[in-house]
Amino acid sequence: MILFIVSRGLNLQIARATLRTLQLYLLRQVVTTLVMTLLVFTFVLLLGDVLKEILGLLVNRQASLGVVAKSIGLLIPFIWVFALPMAMLTSTLLVFGRFSADQELTAARASGISLVSLIAPILVLSLLLSGLSAMVNLEWGPRSRIAYKEILFRFTGELTTARLLPEGRHIRDIPGYVFFIGKNRDGQLEDVMVYILARGTNDVATIHAARGKLEVNPTNQTYVMHLYDANGIRFNGDQGDPISGEYLTESFPVGERKQSEVIPISDMTFNQLRVELRELENKLTRTNSSGGQLATSSAQLERELRRVTSPVRVQMHRRLAYSFACFSFTLLGIPLGIRVQRRETNIGFAIALLLVLVYYGMTMLGISLDQQPQWFPHLILWLPNLICQALGAWLLWRANRGF
Repeated sequence: MILFIVSRGLNLQIARATLRTLQLYLLRQVVTTLVMTLLVFTFVLLLGDVLKEILGLLVNRQASLGVVAKSIGLLIPFIWVFALPMAMLTSTLLVFGRFSADQELTAARASGISLVSLIAPILVLSLLLSGLSAMVNLEWGPRSRIAYKEILFRFTGELTTARLLPEGRHIRDIPGYVFFIGKNRDGQLEDVMVYILARGTNDVATIHAARGKLEVNPTNQTYVMHLYDANGIRFNGDQGDPISGEYLTESFPVGERKQSEVIPISDMTFNQLRVELRELENKLTRTNSSGGQLATSSAQLERELRRVTSPVRVQMHRRLAYSFACFSFTLLGIPLGIRVQRRETNIGFAIALLLVLVYYGMTMLGISLDQQPQWFPHLILWLPNLICQALGAWLLWRANRGF
């Protein structure tokens, strides 16, 4: 009996030592492959921006080599939003594809070691990388992108009128006015909201136009906003008079602007997006609190303002959803690598590319519906994670049972 207990204890110690050895082996393999694939994806994704924007500054002698290097460094956190999940997916496919093809997984199962216990450290690594992705997505990436754009702004001459009004956010650079542009196509504007302010933040007029155009009057030093198919409300105390017309014109003075003051919502940090959303909701509440003759028009204005807040919500949920991509891809990549059972690197890259296209294709669907709040686009952004995690958990359960 004593010999049996001692023998069983020794077997347990050997099994634990074997498990730790295999866990460290797989973890080292995943980390090594992750570093290499991350460098590859970062280089590939950087190449487009470098050739299009940065290299021209160096060739034309508009910027020094140090400025170019700094610009490339600022782009890296923004690139890692996409490169890090892609690298994690590729590394798990490659490592576990080799692990299964070399019959190492079969040997581990024969030793009584389950697949779940083997991959536990790698799942923890994916959660840590998801935390790193969250910091990049919510804070570092947007700030580095803005710093990069400010460098380009200093070396690319004067700001054109088309860039004066960026898409998808409220612009408050001109005193007395707030603008929102849904789409901006080289100065041809769509879904235009104009708020004319007085006495602090009280609205004097709120105008919505399906289309618009921005022009410059150099003689009077004014910008002229032409609004087409416009309608809105002009306030006079607690009363409001509806205004409409096929063609309206608003003029406002040219003022000194700074590049840092114009931040598209796609480049805002998560805290900036929360502030933007809170300000929009406050404006909606203040507009709805008006009474009297304004009651009928407020319902239509409320729908318009809810549609205006939708892009901000979409950006907030996009940042959060992307943060979980590392964990989702890891949970899916491990069982897929085992089922493919291929050692070839090109096969792993091909599968990873296909999954990335499907994942980010679904997220682009949600982003494209940011002006259609009735479809709940901010919730659509979570579908890729839910599908990847559910499918990965099911495949992992089957792989753990040897199916």
